[in-house]
Amino acid sequence: MVDDATVGSEPATKVLLTLFFLPYGGNRALLPVCGIGRVVREKPQITRTGNIMAETAEAKNSQNPGLRSVIARHASSLSAQLQAHHTNIFPPNARKGIRTFSPSEAAKLLGVAEGYLRTVASDMPDFNVAQGAGGRRMYSVDDIAALRRHLDQGSRSNGRYLPHRRDGEELQVIAVMNFKGGSGKTTTSAHLSQYLALRGFRVLAIDLDPQASLSALFGNQPELHVGENETLYGAIRYDDEQRHMSEVVRATYIPDLHLVPGNLELMEFEHDTPRALLKRQSGDTLFFARVQAAIAQVEENYDVVVIDCPPQLGFLTLSALTAATSVLITVHPQMLDVMSMNQFLSMTSDLLDEIAASGAEDRHKWMRYLITRFEPTDGPQNQMVAFLRSMFAENVMINPMLKSTAISDAGLTNQTLFEVERGQFTRTTYDRALEAMNNVNAEIETLIKKAWGRAA
Repeated sequence: MVDDATVGSEPATKVLLTLFFLPYGGNRALLPVCGIGRVVREKPQITRTGNIMAETAEAKNSQNPGLRSVIARHASSLSAQLQAHHTNIFPPNARKGIRTFSPSEAAKLLGVAEGYLRTVASDMPDFNVAQGAGGRRMYSVDDIAALRRHLDQGSRSNGRYLPHRRDGEELQVIAVMNFKGGSGKTTTSAHLSQYLALRGFRVLAIDLDPQASLSALFGNQPELHVGENETLYGAIRYDDEQRHMSEVVRATYIPDLHLVPGNLELMEFEHDTPRALLKRQSGDTLFFARVQAAIAQVEENYDVVVIDCPPQLGFLTLSALTAATSVLITVHPQMLDVMSMNQFLSMTSDLLDEIAASGAEDRHKWMRYLITRFEPTDGPQNQMVAFLRSMFAENVMINPMLKSTAISDAGLTNQTLFEVERGQFTRTTYDRALEAMNNVNAEIETLIKKAWGRAA
């Protein structure tokens, strides 16, 4: 407890600080996990000296505004500018969408030859495809979904073109994570979710990061489009306002891709959990099992869940790890990033041991390190990648995600490579980035199928 000195008859401030501890390490030392502050008003005495000091401090603050007022002013200004930027890019009556696909792209997504695609499209009654420059056919995501259903109905092997889960196949939950920002975690989550949906899987993307970058990429600005109790927090909270998971899931502009958006409200779970643990009663769902329990409410609707985790080891991340069947750790191949990952792995290992002792289930099928923002011509990066492969072998993904101006420039308008128009870049720049992204996601798709016992 931190208590201000007694200085007069006006209410002073007493701050109560509660820290929650978890056992840490082999010596069972205690690890502080979270702090909660609250303010209590009291009525102490104020002396003449105290009044003079208060007046002096007030005069200084008016001349030199404190940190709180500076941060508040900057937050307000930045929020207004970001909203204006979003309105400029996407007017209030506009809807975020996805670009159309060329015949070769559509054929690859469907897994058929381009000539066969033309034949199938011609044989489908009332199937009208838009035409692009030069009269070339261009396929929308709805066109691709309709073609996929038509192909699957006529296929001898059921499920070839609609690769949904079969009886006995477990929902695949992929937690995308890293302890350090800037590793491409959210970009990876967004492209993986979209790729899998375009390949015919039923996908749920969960934005568990309070910064809500994944939500913004899917056209949901956290300040404008995500209200109170509309994030995953609404489904995992501890009080009577908890909602069913289906109530916080929303559709996107891609068929079979749904989203649970995020915003700063998710931080409430970090604050609520220590209190809930102190008041825990028999039968309560512990914090590490709450994300898994929420996903279980809608698991029949999906084949894959992709969770964009926050870049820190808190209660949200531990709960996502418990829910996950697979873990994808993004790594930027530089020394500082690898050192940070070392700390992340050490802390994660210790904390997972502790929650396992409390009953957490280990459901993991695979874990992989994804090299991101990789520059093939950078010698030190190549050395770092070789170093990681020598230690972790098959746990390092074969395909890295290349650093590309196509990805960074698309991010300026909250778009992915599947959304931004190819003509905005030089052809080689865009094609190289898209090929790298597709190779990474195809490798993950193979891991998903192997987890189900299917042929790659």
